[in-house]
Amino acid sequence: MGKTVLLVDSDPQCNLTSYLVQADVVDKWLDESDGKNGQTIWSALSPLIEAGKEIKIIKSFERSERVHLLPGDIRLSEYELDLHQSWIDCLQRKIRGFVGTTALSTLVSSSAQALEADYVLYDVGPNIGPLNRAILLDCDCFVVPAACDYFSTRALKTLGHSVASWIRDWEIISKLAPRDVKLLHGRPVYLGYVLQRFRMYGGEIVSTDREYARQLDRHSHSDVAAVLREVDEALAPGSPSQFKLGQIKDFAAIAKLAQTQGLAFGDVNGGTSYLKGEAKTAFRDFAAKVIARIGS
Repeated sequence: MGKTVLLVDSDPQCNLTSYLVQADVVDKWLDESDGKNGQTIWSALSPLIEAGKEIKIIKSFERSERVHLLPGDIRLSEYELDLHQSWIDCLQRKIRGFVGTTALSTLVSSSAQALEADYVLYDVGPNIGPLNRAILLDCDCFVVPAACDYFSTRALKTLGHSVASWIRDWEIISKLAPRDVKLLHGRPVYLGYVLQRFRMYGGEIVSTDREYARQLDRHSHSDVAAVLREVDEALAPGSPSQFKLGQIKDFAAIAKLAQTQGLAFGDVNGGTSYLKGEAKTAFRDFAAKVIARIGS
């Protein structure tokens, strides 16, 4: 599609980094992340967290044409602990709270500007902790990956109410903030969800997964879109049908190959041409819908 994308691995489990980078290189990065030549997100944030100094701007790594990565680090969990206190400091109008809360935003913005990136994509863990709060409040919009299971349907309600609460709180914080401090965008727009990890039989979603798919469609609107619209209609634009951005079935046969080879599903060595073509089409259609929703 000709877009330049910056991937930010902000999940302390580092799954995205491990997917895109050879294991021995990842181990080296993690072992050296505290040193002067550290190259992970933790390497950039640690001067602020451990010594109260300015963050260190690190370079991103090009993993394929127009796709760049800011590597994750298991020690981002320490940054998350620090963010809890930073939020309290923001409520108390302390400048250090705003510096800590916006530190990752500062790093990512610098990297994105250097690349002239069209899009920045964060990979986050499945939780509503302080790190995801800081990330979501800095995003222009967000997409929810939803599996066909009971837990995903329940999680949508928690997510919707949490994001709405964060937006309201940050609006108050922003109004009371000291002059000239960096602020997060604070108004992430819900684009929708992508259905994933479902099984197919005879060209259709199997009956058990189909029922969860219906529930996800309903809960996406009632538990996320409708809740955000109570804050502001502009936070969840569109009709209910527009919130379903795509569906990525369980490509188990080529998913494991993609993980071991560090390649896109459609580019792996092995697997059937039909399945790889199907994966390429599914992901391209999903990306096209996201781009269209952003531009709408």
